[in-house]
Amino acid sequence: MRRKAREAVLRCLYRWEFLKLPPEELLAEVDLPQEAQDFARSLLFGVLAHRDKIDPIIEERAHGWGLDRLPLVDRNILRLGLYELLFTGTPPEVVIDEAVELAKAYGTERAPAVINAILDRVWKEGRRGTLG
Repeated sequence: MRRKAREAVLRCLYRWEFLKLPPEELLAEVDLPQEAQDFARSLLFGVLAHRDKIDPIIEERAHGWGLDRLPLVDRNILRLGLYELLFTGTPPEVVIDEAVELAKAYGTERAPAVINAILDRVWKEGRRGTLG
């Protein structure tokens, strides 16, 4: 159920890149059970609210790729993963695994490895207190 919510949020984030619709409008087209809908809502609102903190983390760690050069889907999988990693209580191993699974299903060929590496690095930096 949570994976379906994450997939729905990824689709919403993708649409948001082009249309800049309010989150409520993006979610209006999502058909999920209520619990999954609530989870998707919290993720989407969270990612969009914290983009100003998340995007610089991606930019700094996506060596050789600026944020704007990352493939759109890959960038939004990273945004979703970083939001969940940094701002929720979801276990880091679950966050990383779910992001990699999204990357396998929807991202570019290199996405699973890149997303795994960036999220793992951020997680380890956070544990050491060197995230910044």
